[in-house]
Amino acid sequence: MFDEIVGKFDGSPGRQAVVRLLLERGFSVNEDGRVVSGGIEIPDTGIAREAGVDRRVVDATTTAIREDDQLRRIFANISAVPSLMDLAPVLDLTVLTVEVGDPDAAGIVADITGLLADADLSLRQVLSDDPEFADEAKLYLITDEEFPSDLLVSIRELEYVRSVEF
Repeated sequence: MFDEIVGKFDGSPGRQAVVRLLLERGFSVNEDGRVVSGGIEIPDTGIAREAGVDRRVVDATTTAIREDDQLRRIFANISAVPSLMDLAPVLDLTVLTVEVGDPDAAGIVADITGLLADADLSLRQVLSDDPEFADEAKLYLITDEEFPSDLLVSIRELEYVRSVEF
C-alpha cells in the first residue's frame, strides 16, 4: 500500500518526501488541507524544512491528497502512536529490539510475547516497524524489568530471528 500511495506522486521526489514524512510521523491532512496531529496544526514551513522541500511543495501535496478520494480517506484517518522507546532511559525501562528475517511471517509477535508471558514479564508497550516503511523491519518490546539471559537465548533461537539487542 505504501508503494501505491507514494506512486501517486511519481515524477515528484519533493511530494514523495512530504508523503513519506506524513506517513512516518502519523500526520493527518484535514478537510482544509492543513497538516495536523490530532487537532494541532503543523505549519507547512516546518513540514517543508523536515522534508527538505519548499513550503509550496507541501501545499501542492496536501491539495493533491484532498483531490484524490483514496488519499483523502487515508490521510484523514492517520493518527500518531506515542512511543516509550525514546523515554526508556529516563523512565528506567528496558527496550529489546528483535530483527527478523521475514517480517511478513505470521505469529512473530505471538511467539515472542508468549515467551515473555511464560517468563512472567509484563510488557509496557510493543511496537513494530511496518515492512513497507522500513528496509529492515524490527519488533520493539518495552518492559519495566531486565530480560533474563535464558529468555534472550530463547528469543534468539527462534528460527526467524536475525538479531536481538538492547
